[in-house]
Amino acid sequence: MTQFQNGVRAIVESPPAFGEWLEVAEGIFWARIALPFRLNHVNVYLIDDGSSWNIVDTGLSNNAAQVAWERLLSGRMAGRTISKIIVTHHHPDHVGLATWLADRGGAEVVMSGTEYLLGLTYWLDSDAMKADHYREFYRARGLEAEIAESILDRSARYQSLTSPLPFSFRRLLHGDRLKLNGRTLEVITGGGHAPEQLLLYCRESGVFFAGDQIMLGITPNVSVSPRNPNGDVLGLFLASLHALKSDIDEGALVLPGHNLPFIGLSKRVDEIDRHHEARLADIVQFCSRAPRSAADLLQILFRRPIDRSVMGLAFGEACAHVNRLLEQGRIAITIGDDGVQRYTSQPTDHSQG
Repeated sequence: MTQFQNGVRAIVESPPAFGEWLEVAEGIFWARIALPFRLNHVNVYLIDDGSSWNIVDTGLSNNAAQVAWERLLSGRMAGRTISKIIVTHHHPDHVGLATWLADRGGAEVVMSGTEYLLGLTYWLDSDAMKADHYREFYRARGLEAEIAESILDRSARYQSLTSPLPFSFRRLLHGDRLKLNGRTLEVITGGGHAPEQLLLYCRESGVFFAGDQIMLGITPNVSVSPRNPNGDVLGLFLASLHALKSDIDEGALVLPGHNLPFIGLSKRVDEIDRHHEARLADIVQFCSRAPRSAADLLQILFRRPIDRSVMGLAFGEACAHVNRLLEQGRIAITIGDDGVQRYTSQPTDHSQG
């Protein structure tokens, strides 16, 4: 195993090649599907239940992903049906091929209700985010109109990255039990990165399917959406991680949506806590010198130039940190004559925040 700081350990030195798989626990196989982004892969998992296969997450809806799946399906998966397509959340790299895979053999698609409905909304009306109401969200937080427009244009890409969502699905709720032949998976939902991300814990075998909620080496994007402009999504995300820390055994194998599977969940939660608190403290210090807009904060949250393709994610994350600090009372809003919200630091004890 590869040793990381604070005792967090990856279970392998390197991942399987695209279109190949690696058994990471008894009857559980890890494969990767290529992505055409800087983060160049998504992890998918294949669960052998004896008579059929169950799939966790799918990759984008594109030719490369379909070719990778054809290789898996015609290889060691051949000869058995697919029972369930379990989708952790509505983002295209996780749900993109759910319907395509399900249609191959009548498999049941399993999701949380919020993730299904949100994905369906984006797919049916991908231009909805171009409304002037959402343009105002970016303008009021100091973002240049041209950059805001590029973000709104990219929000319309959902249809191009996913196949149509299935006409029906099986809804799972927090606390449910999903039975796969002799294996029982406890359903846990997590917020922040996605509103009701589906996480699965096989307590008996100590395997936790973590989606994008917790990963090695990277933190998931936790963004404020113009649809929920004042939501404390970062607070929700951190609270979700603390709940996992208290519920998931420290020796459990964590199977994340990206990067290497690992052991040491609670230690990784502590690392993420420290990371976000450092970013929050940077913002408070920055806003102590002069009032700052959310757009101003990009220069201290991200130490390198931000590519236009990820500007929406970066700006949403800046707003998430702003909303967390507002909730804690560590900053306050002032609105200038230009109508832009700016933030100033406030003396406060945030130990209870």
